[in-house]
Formats: sequence, structure tokens, C-alpha cells
Amino acid sequence: MSMIGEYARVTPAELDRALGDPEWALKLVIGRMEAESAQRPEPARARCLDVDKAWDALGFLLRRAAFPVDIVHGEQAVPDAEDWGYGPPRYLTPEQVRTAAGALAEMSGAGLTAGVGPEDLARAEVYPAIVWERGEPLDYVSGYYDLLRPFFRAAADEGDAMLIWRG
Repeated sequence: MSMIGEYARVTPAELDRALGDPEWALKLVIGRMEAESAQRPEPARARCLDVDKAWDALGFLLRRAAFPVDIVHGEQAVPDAEDWGYGPPRYLTPEQVRTAAGALAEMSGAGLTAGVGPEDLARAEVYPAIVWERGEPLDYVSGYYDLLRPFFRAAADEGDAMLIWRG
């Protein structure tokens, strides 16, 4: 089974409730994911988004770029949350989402991957390592990065927070 990077936009009130009742938050997120699976909204309109298995490569590249917010793992743990797949969820506050959206707007997916090749990800043992060992191009990663940009921009514009986990 593979680890998929998952995101859910939540209002500040929903985040407050999620921090006190993580089981409620999981039900909320599952409901939104199921509703959106049939509709497949554009990232700017979506409440949930996944970056498939690109999450670790995104983290590697964003750390390399000194990105100001950890949009791959989240900045804070959801207290007392159970495992949502591969560990408990984490979150970003609305302020952190705004900071991330601003930084995402300044760099394209091509800019994020510039000067880095699959051999660099293989050497760093970035998940899924076999993909990089085969020499797959980083277009897969930059494509998901480019989906995160409008997703975070819409969240920032609406004052949303973000739940982040591996499913």
C-alpha cells in the first residue's frame, strides 16, 4: 500500500472543533472527500486535495528552497488524534496558510524542481525511492505542486486553516 499526501481545508471554527474532537474532524473530512470524488472540482474550488505519492519529494524540494511553512507535514499536531492512515493529522492555522499561499505564488513547479534530477531524490532516499532510481522525471512532482498553488490561494483568500495527513 502506498502513502498518499492528503489536505483538507477547514474554517477556523471547524479547526477549533477538530482540535477538541479529532473523530468529528475525520468524519467531516471523509464526507467531503466522498462528495468531491464524484465532482472532481478544480483545486481552487476543492475542499480536499491529495498529492498522491509526491508528498515526500515536495517536502525535500521545499526544504531545499527554504519554504517558510511545512505544507507537507503541517506545523502542529492535532492533539489526541488517532492514526488517519499513516499517523495522526497535523494542521496549519489560517495565518500559516496565508504565508504558504504567498510563498507558493512566488515559485512555479518548474522553479521548484529546477536544478534537481531524479538521481538527487534517489540519493536522498525520497519516497517512493524506486521511481527516482528508475530516473523518472520530476514533472510528476511539479504537477502536484502546481495543484497546491490554487488550492492554498483559495484557502488563504477564504481565511481557512488546513488539515494534513498521510492516507
